Amino acid sequence: MVRTPLTPLERERGERFGALLREARGERSMVEVAAAAGVSAETLRKIETGRAPTPAFFTVAALAYALGLSLDELATACAPPAEDAEALSA
Repeated sequence: MVRTPLTPLERERGERFGALLREARGERSMVEVAAAAGVSAETLRKIETGRAPTPAFFTVAALAYALGLSLDELATACAPPAEDAEALSA
């Protein structure tokens, strides 16, 4: 299966998501948060650094739960800026 390349907006969203996870993780180690979420530390590392900008829904949900974040908070924080959203809907 060939995967279509990510758009710049998708890459930016992945970077925002990774930054949000790093901030929410705070002083907790990657290993601790990854274990609480049931994912590997390498998976969390890739998401936080933007190398995996489109993680699976259940990975996102597990990380949100482990970090005490709601999926609504994540969706809002990772949404494109208003001007980009308007361009997408035009």
